[in-house]
Amino acid sequence: MAQVTMYSTTWCGYCRRLKLQMDQAGITYTEVDIERDPEAAAYVENVNGGNQTVPTVRFADGTALTNPPFAVVADKVAELAA
Repeated sequence: MAQVTMYSTTWCGYCRRLKLQMDQAGITYTEVDIERDPEAAAYVENVNGGNQTVPTVRFADGTALTNPPFAVVADKVAELAA
């Protein structure tokens, strides 16, 4: 399965929902709290025009999606696993 990193915060409702959906689908991921990791926060800012927008999801191919719908994440994971 493709490697997925999800950048989030503890208070983000969109993050909680996406994590729940990925958990239910069996998609494994590494979660990084951008409020505890300055390098992760800088990465999120870099891919989001200076904004700390979460969830930001990074895939094994180096691409990133910001606040993506679960279906898009699932499709990308399936594409990378093929």
